[in-house]
Amino acid sequence: MDALQKRMIQEDTVQYKLFLVQSNGLSSQQTEERLKCLTEEILAKLAPLLVQYIWQHQPFSLRFHSEKGNIPAHIGGSSQFGDNVEDEWFIVYLLKQITEVFPELAARVEDNDGEFILIEAADYLPKWLNPDTSENRVFLYKGELHILPCPSKLSPVGFPVDVVPSVAEAIELLSTHPDSCQASPKICSALNKRIKGYPEKIQSNLHRAHCFIPAGVATVLAQRPDLVAPAVSAFYLRDPVDLQACRSFKTFPPDTRILTLVTFTRCLYAQLQQQDFIPDRRSGFSLPPRSHPQYKAYELGMKLAHGFEILCSKCRLPSSEPNAPVSCNPQWKGFLESLKKNDYFQGELEGSVRFKERLRSAEIFFKYSVVSKSSPLSPGEEVVEVLHSSPPFDLEELKKQQSQLPQEDSDSWLDVT
Repeated sequence: MDALQKRMIQEDTVQYKLFLVQSNGLSSQQTEERLKCLTEEILAKLAPLLVQYIWQHQPFSLRFHSEKGNIPAHIGGSSQFGDNVEDEWFIVYLLKQITEVFPELAARVEDNDGEFILIEAADYLPKWLNPDTSENRVFLYKGELHILPCPSKLSPVGFPVDVVPSVAEAIELLSTHPDSCQASPKICSALNKRIKGYPEKIQSNLHRAHCFIPAGVATVLAQRPDLVAPAVSAFYLRDPVDLQACRSFKTFPPDTRILTLVTFTRCLYAQLQQQDFIPDRRSGFSLPPRSHPQYKAYELGMKLAHGFEILCSKCRLPSSEPNAPVSCNPQWKGFLESLKKNDYFQGELEGSVRFKERLRSAEIFFKYSVVSKSSPLSPGEEVVEVLHSSPPFDLEELKKQQSQLPQEDSDSWLDVT
């Protein structure tokens, strides 16, 4: 990857592109239609994994990109992963799965370091392969890593080491000589070792903790558990101006606090837990003595509430026009059928509690990940939208549920020896 391309990818951001391997004979319109159709099929296939995933900053997303310069039409996106590098490797896992299930696609994935997946296999790479010679040579195809070779005495297949193939040339070689392009077993093994454990690893990377949070925050998280991430980030990156909004807590008053179980990623939990912070006296957030058995729950909840208040202080008021239900979108019916075909509902009877829960998660995923938006909402606007679309909470009923909370997870993993 040349220096200009490296500069175009922000730090802590992963960029991914999926190309049609066989697009010869297709018009640009047919290519676009096929790629857009594949996007919906892919997201429906991955929905069981994606609806439960909490991203550090930006989620995995696929959008159609028309041909530009020497880059053919493709679907792809970029995701900022911040301090949680596991997001980046989970995306690599997703791309391997996509290219295995949809063999008509080949994927490229890079970050500001270039072909970062090669770093895992640095000890096994061919001597000619380095950051200067790897451009447009590294692909995920049919679920495996492929590296376009240089011609040798044993095989004429490939591009000379001093030649940078175009993406189109690279894909053509990949499609006509896939066996010659497949990476060696040791290289593939090194990559597979790095992403070993997915998708089960999604759950093991989560941490559930008791928190005393305002009822409004609990309402938001009950519908959008993923919004815990921008709230933690807002608190973690707070500045004096942000904290001015936390003197009055207009959106999430502390006198509505309830005890509930909040799901974090381990990275988010560590960021929140390890920050020292004393709330402004005017905020109304008082903490019990450190010796109190629920001190940690009060402190965590206080920090999280500050994050949510900061988010909401930065957004405009929501539109007074009600949002059209997802079912009104013409794409929803096809997406729902794809979910059923991929056993997203896991045999749950239609109308059952579990079916409704999974349907609600699917609707949220469809709204924010499948349907394109010309001007996506900020996290704060999403929080306010959830608040305004939710029925008023019953504080007494929520307090009754406190005695039935599941046990929280041990955070002994924070103790690094």
